[in-house]
Amino acid sequence: MKDKQRNIFFEALRHVERDYTKGSIGDALILLAVPMILEMAMESLFAIVDTFFVSRIGTEAVATIGITESLLMIMESIAIGVAMAGTAMIARRIGEKNPEAAKRVVANVVTIAVVLSVSIGALCFIFAGDILRLMGSEESLVLTGKGYTSIILGFNVFLTLLFVLNGIFRGAGNATIAIRSLWLANGLNIVLDPLMIFGIGSFAGFGLEGAAIATCIGRGTGVLYQFYHLFKGDTAIKIGLKDWKLSGQIMRKIIDIGAGGAGQFLIATASWIFLVRIINNFGSDAVAGYTIAIRIIIFTILPSWGLSNAVATLVGQNLGAKNPERAEKTVWKAGWYNMLFMGSVSILFFIIADRAVALFSQDPVVIAHGAKALKILCAGYIFFAYQMVVGQAFNGAGDTRTPTMMNFFVLWLIQIPLAYTLANVLEIGPTGVYFAIGISSACLASLAIFLFRRGKWKEKVI
Repeated sequence: MKDKQRNIFFEALRHVERDYTKGSIGDALILLAVPMILEMAMESLFAIVDTFFVSRIGTEAVATIGITESLLMIMESIAIGVAMAGTAMIARRIGEKNPEAAKRVVANVVTIAVVLSVSIGALCFIFAGDILRLMGSEESLVLTGKGYTSIILGFNVFLTLLFVLNGIFRGAGNATIAIRSLWLANGLNIVLDPLMIFGIGSFAGFGLEGAAIATCIGRGTGVLYQFYHLFKGDTAIKIGLKDWKLSGQIMRKIIDIGAGGAGQFLIATASWIFLVRIINNFGSDAVAGYTIAIRIIIFTILPSWGLSNAVATLVGQNLGAKNPERAEKTVWKAGWYNMLFMGSVSILFFIIADRAVALFSQDPVVIAHGAKALKILCAGYIFFAYQMVVGQAFNGAGDTRTPTMMNFFVLWLIQIPLAYTLANVLEIGPTGVYFAIGISSACLASLAIFLFRRGKWKEKVI
């Protein structure tokens, strides 16, 4: 058994063309989840590395990253929505054994992604300082962080294309290229970060802005690598310039599915921005502590996101192959695996919260805020486990509107009012925000399971 599992693991890293609509569901989950887990780990590593080096500059610099990342998540939401549409539509076409139709989807998805990200990025580059002020930042933080924010948000086209192109490869059942592109991007970022921030020899470095420059160079290089493989054609999709044909009908489908996906994450992201805004009322130390806690959480639950993304691909391909029962079995099995993992991580964080936060800050006040956030937030991990898997199952089926409505109802009508009430009205402070997040996770998971059992996602035509 161990030899079989080892062989499957290495097969996942090599990527062997395979029909995921047949055979063992467990094997299919491993083959897709392993590269996707590593992909998510690589993407999260950008923020971890930046936070690690920038924390040597000061608390305001870390708070700038936290605030900027909360704003960047709006753009990530759009990128994720477009990528989600690409994954769902390409997975369905691959399941139908129709690679020519999949190529047409690729051309239209990439075009939409570039137009949106460049347009939004230009505005953010110009108005970065005003954006930080709208987030309630003190003028000293605006002066310190304006350059970093303008670069990260202004050149978000690289981040967008990383998401979208990886979504394309995932839909085709080849997540290995996504890992390699992010290995390349992160390797450059890790090397360039200290050089660009602190300098070397006669080169003085750029300070906080250096972290943004390093990140953009890394991501841009990763995108070039993705395009190389997209045109080289060593995947289920081999696209050339002759295939780059725009279609109003395909674009409408992408926008329809992508709008639901973007709306879904935009609602979640906007609610997170409101939470950061509430916490910001209690000072930069509280924001910095919360930022570090979130970074740790995001990094450690990456296996769960990888597994959830694998579910989206498998649901899409199995629906394309007219096998909805196999799609549903995949979701429940993945949900169980995810719950076991998240429960284990939750126990670990109760034990090592202070030490984990101390890796990123030596300020005792920041450590206290971060450790408290970590302990409270991880209490809702078991609920979050099923929420992630079931939500991605809807997305993989092309039904992005159901998770969007769930997010709006729970995050905006329950989480935000509850966080404000606990933090300000009942005067619990940032702790109230953390409790509100945990409670909303339980509500969202329960609602997701209820709607998934109704089975309307099986009837979605894309």
